[in-house]
Amino acid sequence: MTHCQPAMCSPFGISDLQIMYGIDGERALTERTLDHLHGYEGARPVRIGNAAYSQRQHDVWGAVLDSVYLHTRSRDRLDERIWPMLVRQVEAALAHWREPDHGLWEVRGEPRHFLYSKLMCWVALDRLVGLHEKGLLPRISVDRYRQTRDVIAAAVRERGWNARLGSYVSTFDGDELDASLLQLSWYRFAPADGERMRGTFAAIREQLGAGDGLLYRYRPAPGGAEGVFLIASAWAVEHLVRAGEHAEARRWFDALVGHASGLDLFAEELDPASGAALGNFPQAFTHLGVVNAALSLRDPHVPRRHETGRRSASAEAA
Repeated sequence: MTHCQPAMCSPFGISDLQIMYGIDGERALTERTLDHLHGYEGARPVRIGNAAYSQRQHDVWGAVLDSVYLHTRSRDRLDERIWPMLVRQVEAALAHWREPDHGLWEVRGEPRHFLYSKLMCWVALDRLVGLHEKGLLPRISVDRYRQTRDVIAAAVRERGWNARLGSYVSTFDGDELDASLLQLSWYRFAPADGERMRGTFAAIREQLGAGDGLLYRYRPAPGGAEGVFLIASAWAVEHLVRAGEHAEARRWFDALVGHASGLDLFAEELDPASGAALGNFPQAFTHLGVVNAALSLRDPHVPRRHETGRRSASAEAA
């Protein structure tokens, strides 16, 4: 049995990768509410800590592997000391991809089978296979990873697709949409100009659009205070570029940058009625999306994500 100090223990075991850590590396970020304080314009509740530290979010492994793959574009070798870490992350994806989680949006409530989380488990396996095929992991057998990668792709294609809506959906066998579905083409799982992704973008624009190139990350609850999520517009720009819709992508981009502050900074969210900044400000996540969108518009033929000469049949069929 592994023993560790409570502040350093993950709720899932010491070796699991968490989605966040404290500034000193703390694993336990117990959340509590400060009822005597309020935020901007009286916003409540004010919390310290973050309950999401204990959530399962199965996208983390794919994010790590994709980052390493991108790094190797300018390298002809991969330090062997990194190999065990990569294999551990891929083994975690292999072990947990069938399980529900809390997803990219850190939903408070019961875990669900989020499509984005399944996609990122696919990414973890696909990128490790890609590293092997590039000769950077020559002594690692990837047969199991290749097979499971294709199983995940088939599951996403079958259970993540809603024929009635003509769109991929947020959760397996569901009927809700969220902006992360645009990442299916970003990560090269499904071609942006394919019938399914064109249908998905059309459904997202119809159900989550707020006009002027703005998108909600998911459908707001009745009476809720959710703003539009600015990085979702950046994702839309990149999707349109990949789909060959360059003029439309430019229109979306111009609308997006028009919502910057006087200092050319972006918030996390925006009130579509008043234009007021909401959420974290400035938000690095939004700025990263804007930069990537600008680069895609400037160099539409330069891949921003993983591409190999050989693609799995399961992914191409998506």
